[in-house]
Amino acid sequence: MHPDTDSLFETLQQWRAAGKAAALATVVSTWGSSPRPEGSHLAVDEAGHFVGSVSGGCIEGAVIEAAAQVMASGRPRLLEFGVSDEQAWHVGLACGGRVQVFVEPVE
Repeated sequence: MHPDTDSLFETLQQWRAAGKAAALATVVSTWGSSPRPEGSHLAVDEAGHFVGSVSGGCIEGAVIEAAAQVMASGRPRLLEFGVSDEQAWHVGLACGGRVQVFVEPVE
């Protein structure tokens, strides 16, 4: 495992040991331009603290919001985000793309 991933899972384990609810978001597939590769993670606790990244900032807010819903419901969610080629150009990407992120509660 990558050192950053080790640190993310250690933080997640600490949150759970402290009795905090937590969720884990994982990039499960990408098409076209994507700031983070498949397998990238973002962990979120019940207070909204987070470690890791699934997009370099573009969709983190929406994923953190979904993580709060997942923690409340106990049900995982599959999220999909997309950017057109025109939108991508305006934010500095060479082309558009799509990313799917699986968000699950951590027991």
